[in-house]
Amino acid sequence: MHIDAHQHYWDPARGDYGWLTPDLKPMYRIFGPADLAPLRERADVQRTVVVQAAPTVEESRYLLELAQGDASIAGVVGWVPMLLGDAPALIAELARHPQFKGIRPMLQDIPDDNWIANPDLTPAVEALIAHDLAFDALIFTRHVDAFETFAKRFPTLRIVIDHGAKPPIRDGRSGWQSWADGITRLASLPHVHCKLSGLATEAAPGWTEATLQPYVDHLLQSFGPARLMWGSDWPVLNLNGDYLLWHSVANTLLAGLSDGERDAVFGANAVAFYRL
Repeated sequence: MHIDAHQHYWDPARGDYGWLTPDLKPMYRIFGPADLAPLRERADVQRTVVVQAAPTVEESRYLLELAQGDASIAGVVGWVPMLLGDAPALIAELARHPQFKGIRPMLQDIPDDNWIANPDLTPAVEALIAHDLAFDALIFTRHVDAFETFAKRFPTLRIVIDHGAKPPIRDGRSGWQSWADGITRLASLPHVHCKLSGLATEAAPGWTEATLQPYVDHLLQSFGPARLMWGSDWPVLNLNGDYLLWHSVANTLLAGLSDGERDAVFGANAVAFYRL
């Protein structure tokens, strides 16, 4: 089974996205399972993991309602207020939904880059571990130090880095080394995985396979095919690419893998990591 390990559905009328404004014309409309279905079918992707796009519990419940009505949604990664006292109870409540697979704080939007290293997050993280849920990390290179502290503190937490930690592809090679070194450090932790997603969004318009290849190669070298999972980041991807193009490019860039390794990156790893 082929799995898209990272995509989004939303309805701007819900009013809790913040970043999703009318200025983002290609994004500012409802995106639901019927919009993605023909693209999935052409790419031979059977199921998906839908990831939160708003920092609200209400959006998590909205996504779980969508999942109950569409079998293509294999899992939902939601959001909870991790530092509030009721976070463990909220996690327990959401975990009763079979499609609820983990949470993602929107670290890239939190003003304090060291927020994730706060030990007061421990009760929420212990609840994730107790309910066998995963943690998605939406980080940039600037978060690596604090995130490494967090990851080492919780060695039994299943962690996945979204979008390859958003490498500064459009800046050329100027930010390469700090990003590459950060990826190497995080990949040295065996419970940390990574999504092969979001790279097109970080590139300049007109990107090609050659543009993305060094970044994909470094992620593959660092995490290996057993800890990488392909995701589209659709419909955000539409800002600088499209579903079928990115799927095709990813297949080309991973052509050197064995059939089994490619099957792992394009599906089996997501099934195992998210307990789909």
